[in-house]
Amino acid sequence: MKKTVFALALLAASAQAQALTTGGMAFTSFNADDDGWAMVTFVDIAANTTIYFSDNEWNGSAFVDSNEHALVWNTGAATIAAGSVVVFTEIDGSPDIISASTGTLALAGTGGTNLGFAKSNETVYAFLGSSGIAPTTFLTAITTENDVASANITNAGLTVGVNAIALVNDADFGEYTGVRAGNASFASYASLVNDAANWNDVGSGEFTGAVLNSTAFSVTAVPEASTYGMMLAGLGLVGFMARRRNSK
Repeated sequence: MKKTVFALALLAASAQAQALTTGGMAFTSFNADDDGWAMVTFVDIAANTTIYFSDNEWNGSAFVDSNEHALVWNTGAATIAAGSVVVFTEIDGSPDIISASTGTLALAGTGGTNLGFAKSNETVYAFLGSSGIAPTTFLTAITTENDVASANITNAGLTVGVNAIALVNDADFGEYTGVRAGNASFASYASLVNDAANWNDVGSGEFTGAVLNSTAFSVTAVPEASTYGMMLAGLGLVGFMARRRNSK
């Protein structure tokens, strides 16, 4: 009995400690007019994690345009819980506004100086790395480049519909409109969020000032390890009493 409860406790702990890796995050909003975007994390992100963003296309071994820029996000002093949605703003104006709803967002100091996102034919990557031009793990990506979207995604080792999203209509604004509650695990939302059919993909227009959806994702509660232990203990007691009756 003790071994069973201990094993269940270890499983619960390992689920919380799952490392951030490819597919661990996904884009939920994109607004090229405001140079803003939102993302959900499917795993807990450890405090003071460093994540980079770049709108420079990756060819499989390097970023291809020296003029495109990169941003660096420090996630902050507290763990970001799985299911959280973080909104990022990088308004290219006077003054420039670079911020994140959690943690701090800043220019990475590497790459080009062309701030902001294009209103058409754009790809944005989120990745772990040693700098804004040296990715080690691509987490996810969003692209509106219809003609080369597949190459931009696959060059980074990502797959549209699994851990990356490709918007149609050469959109300068799009947002996930699918469910954010009721699934049994956070990971199960990935295929929904990365499916363009579940997005309000409105194409071209004027979306300056649009408020991005920051509603968190949630999962259906499952019994904790202690609950499993109590249930198994109860079943053991029932079995013991049945054996005693049969032995009389």
